[in-house]
Amino acid sequence: MSLIPDKTLEDLEFGEILKHVSKYALNDLGKNYCLKLKPLFNPKKVKFNLDMVSEFNSSFQNKNTIPNHDFFDCNSYFKILEIENSVLEINAYNKISSNINKTNQLIRFFFKFKNYYPNLFDLTKNTEENKDIIKKISSIIDSFDEIKDKASKELFTIRNNINNLKKIITINFNKSLSNYNNLGYLDDIKESIYDNIRVLAVKAMHRRKIKGHIVGASKTGSIIFIEPQNIVAHSLELKNLFFDEKEEVRNILSDLTDFLRPYLYFLETHQKFLIHIDSIYARAKYAEEINGIKPEFNSKNNLELKKAYHPLLFVNNKKEKKETLPQDVNINKENRIIIISGPNAGGKSITLKTIGLLQLMFQSGILIPVDRRSSLFCYDQILTDIGDNQSIENHLSTYSYRLNKMKFFLKQCNDKTLFLIDEFGTGSDPELGGALAESLLESFYEKKSHGVITTHYSNLKALANELSEMSNANMEFNIKTLNPTFKLIMGEAGGSFTFEVAKKNGIPDTLIKNAKKKIEKGKLRFDEIISKLQKQRIKMSKTETILKEKEIIARNENEKSESLNLKLKKKLVNYQELYDHNQKMILLGSKINDIAEKYFINNKKRILVSELIKVIKDENSKRKKKKTTNLKSKNKAIQKEIDPELIKIRKEKKTTKKNSLISKKENSAKLKIGDHVRLYDGKSIGTIDSIDKGKAVVNYGSFITHVDVNSLELVSEK
Repeated sequence: MSLIPDKTLEDLEFGEILKHVSKYALNDLGKNYCLKLKPLFNPKKVKFNLDMVSEFNSSFQNKNTIPNHDFFDCNSYFKILEIENSVLEINAYNKISSNINKTNQLIRFFFKFKNYYPNLFDLTKNTEENKDIIKKISSIIDSFDEIKDKASKELFTIRNNINNLKKIITINFNKSLSNYNNLGYLDDIKESIYDNIRVLAVKAMHRRKIKGHIVGASKTGSIIFIEPQNIVAHSLELKNLFFDEKEEVRNILSDLTDFLRPYLYFLETHQKFLIHIDSIYARAKYAEEINGIKPEFNSKNNLELKKAYHPLLFVNNKKEKKETLPQDVNINKENRIIIISGPNAGGKSITLKTIGLLQLMFQSGILIPVDRRSSLFCYDQILTDIGDNQSIENHLSTYSYRLNKMKFFLKQCNDKTLFLIDEFGTGSDPELGGALAESLLESFYEKKSHGVITTHYSNLKALANELSEMSNANMEFNIKTLNPTFKLIMGEAGGSFTFEVAKKNGIPDTLIKNAKKKIEKGKLRFDEIISKLQKQRIKMSKTETILKEKEIIARNENEKSESLNLKLKKKLVNYQELYDHNQKMILLGSKINDIAEKYFINNKKRILVSELIKVIKDENSKRKKKKTTNLKSKNKAIQKEIDPELIKIRKEKKTTKKNSLISKKENSAKLKIGDHVRLYDGKSIGTIDSIDKGKAVVNYGSFITHVDVNSLELVSEK
């Protein structure tokens, strides 16, 4: 059974999230749709909704911007279409046409960019494109909501007659105006408009001198408004024509309404599509505000939140330029129930709400402010008991109300339930309430449910240590400053720090000591153990930080020493080579010196030359041996690496050779007498004097040469 009570939505302030989302909708219908969003239970539907919102969100950053989807609310027109023989107002048609046009644009766009927006494209599959309605409406009504003259033959004739009659009336009126003005019968204003008719403004004293129909007078009675006799009949005819026009317009609109009536379902579908798009757009814009992303899905009943923010707190703190600390929470089969403890005002309740609210948003297709490594599961039930829930209506105390809630939880809970309970077991005698809370918690545990509980009860903390699929957690508390850090620490129970906080707030030591005497030794010892553990953890974390810093320094020093060793090795190798070279030169010098001594004694050039040649030959033979041995050893090692590369290079050379030959042949075929050419491997430019049997005579000015045509490159044509 899938269930998320309204009380859960209220407890977790889900309605506030929807208000924030709805403000980004472009249309009131879209706003209402957003305000009615509810969590879904089908993982496929949840994923589809999140994918669509994620795609729309990505469109804000890429070049493929989704077309504007703003639309008109046509619900009132749809109701009129349901009534037989009804006629829509003239301003309704362009609004209907605009909605269809917007839908058509979106359908075409998502089809074009279906690779970018595959899920939004899937949304369009149930909505058909239509151009007939747009054509029909545009053929009858213009962009100013006026009926076109050619909407019907009858209307065209009537309006022609009206225009012709207006011309006649204007001519006749101007004649009367000019005539009576010259006679001095008219007032300074000369004419006016009375009941959409041009009339003469006649001085009251001259009214009997004017032939025509009196239609009215000024407030003072000094001016009489008279319709000249020469236009009275025409005016009457004009009124009849106006009536005919009105009747014809009504007939045209009636026919157009009848044309639209069979399309009613289609029109409603188009509007629903635009409403849905508006809702997706609003959710995508809200994701920008809260840095929302689409987390990973899992089917393993896991809820893994990394760097999770409470969205309402995040937005509020951002406005006030305050830092919001993220939380890491991991609920899985090995860690199904988490017991959060710690001092009051430490952030336990906000952590609880963060978990629940992000889960609701996730299942409602709203991107959530978490790290991308986060992974969530679709729960069938999300049950909460948060805050003071005293029921005045049912005359129940807080504790009675909460017991009723627990009874309801016990009936509903299963392995796909997420329950969130704040201050579990409070409202009764601490010992009795704690014992009952422990029993209830064991029942939730047996039902394989998932949940998070905040509590001060030591027995619940102890139970979490005993059961394998339950764990403790605490809101970190700075022991030195006695202030909360609002950071959730997994795997460790939290202390209440009751006496420490009391001391900080000025409660005398004598009273605190007296209070400690009144408490059971076991309870006090348990709280002291938790406090010591937290102190040890803080020390360990500091030590860990110091060790990490030292490790980084040691790593840097090691890298420096390694680079220094390499430099020293290189220098030693260079010195060794220099030493060997010097020793060789000394040996060679001594040999030359011996030969010079012999030559000094015997003064025989032939012996000198032969001795020198012998020394040179010996040196050259040594060099050859060294080279051959080095080359052989190097070649063997390098050959393995080079062979495959050589094959590639040879293939490439062959292809380039072929291509160059082909291009040369193609080029030579294009050459003609008078073209400026040069040899492929030359720089001098000459002119072709003649071409015969593949040979060309090229004139370089100072000399003439016979060259193969294929060896010539075209520089410029004749």
